Amino acid sequence: MSKYKYSSTEQQINNVLKYQDEELKRIRNNLPDSSELEKRIQESEDLLRMHGYELPSAQSVQPVKKKILVVPSWESLCKEAEAFVGTDVALEDLFTYEELKANELAIRQLNREYNQLHHLDKYDIAISAAAGILAAIVDILLIGIPQKTSEGLKGAPLANYVRDYFDKKFPEEEMSKLANSKVSKVPYDAQDNRNTEIWIDGLSAYYHRLLSLGHDPLLGFIFGVADILTGRMTTIDKTGKIVSQVMENYSDRKESDIFAAIAKQIIHFKSDITTSMGLPAPLMGLFNLLQFGSIGEEEQTVAEIVQGMYYEGYDFIHFCTLSIPVMIVEVVTRLAYGIKRIKEGHSIKESIPVSLNRTKHPKLGTMLFIGHASATAANAGKIYFTKDPMAINYPQWIAFAKYSYQQVKWVMLQKPAAKEAYVRDVLYEELDEVFRSADETFDAFSAEYIVVFE
Repeated sequence: MSKYKYSSTEQQINNVLKYQDEELKRIRNNLPDSSELEKRIQESEDLLRMHGYELPSAQSVQPVKKKILVVPSWESLCKEAEAFVGTDVALEDLFTYEELKANELAIRQLNREYNQLHHLDKYDIAISAAAGILAAIVDILLIGIPQKTSEGLKGAPLANYVRDYFDKKFPEEEMSKLANSKVSKVPYDAQDNRNTEIWIDGLSAYYHRLLSLGHDPLLGFIFGVADILTGRMTTIDKTGKIVSQVMENYSDRKESDIFAAIAKQIIHFKSDITTSMGLPAPLMGLFNLLQFGSIGEEEQTVAEIVQGMYYEGYDFIHFCTLSIPVMIVEVVTRLAYGIKRIKEGHSIKESIPVSLNRTKHPKLGTMLFIGHASATAANAGKIYFTKDPMAINYPQWIAFAKYSYQQVKWVMLQKPAAKEAYVRDVLYEELDEVFRSADETFDAFSAEYIVVFE
């Protein structure tokens, strides 16, 4: 009884193979010893020569008229096989116990070969860990936690450098003029409830950019553009209530052309980016929906924690600063991986670590996962010891979530299928060689026959 369930075609193949195997054994057993036959022929030729007979040469032999070789149809072959071996032949019946063990060992060896392709050596692990540690050092020592001072938001040296860069790139005086110009005015920019028909809880000069989805650096290109086209303001207030309302007092800020609306959206982003309460981090406004939790001594909800973070300076510029450790993990890991691949003998083209395709770069995805996991663990420690939500590296946690999902998906779903495909491809290559050899044998055998297929 086989442990495999065969399809109808597979069962037919098993039956035919078993039948032909039995036939070959029978033919082999009935054949005389070829060495003995050759000896007898040689003795006969020697005897004829002793009596003066001249043996004909191979060229003088008259060609024999070709016989007809009939190749049975598959249906006929199946019926013939079933008549001799039955209809329930298992694939294991074709092999001896020793052959089955050898086959099992060969499959295990192929599995080990595949696992070895994805196995991280000590250098791979060192690269990943070093990238994560370096990112953590930059986060803790060079970025720090922003604090409100008389001179504005200040943090560690790298955080200050990035914020100063934005201030120079978008000068306050120039941005103030832009904010007051008609080209940057949008209908979703109400700073309090004086111009709204539906009350928005928490709407103020401090929080209006956090509550309005049009100010979100990502969602703004959807909700912001839509609001500009329809003269509306879409918000999620401090209590998690979603409100979309027509802004009658700002009807002159509408645009009828989508490209003009997109241009106005970008200009408005530009005018707000360096304000004292700047643009929120991407998707930050959605956290207003998380009206649950009892965090800290004040037992705040998740939404209240995030609102407090924005008030203390956790804005888009800080988000950009926190993205630097994430980029460090990416650049260091990918660069070291590419150099290592080149030293292992791969071409430069094959070693360029852009794609995360596991076939082209079998180790890269896992190395990036380890690097981001290391950096995220360090950030978790920073949060724990400081007890300050401003220590959260939002971009790093996003990257960790992304690579965690990809790694779990790879280990649980994709890797088993990929391993099976790898083993199957190797077996198919060997099977193709068997088919080629069989074709050559048949061609050589049938050269003296006229082949007719049923």
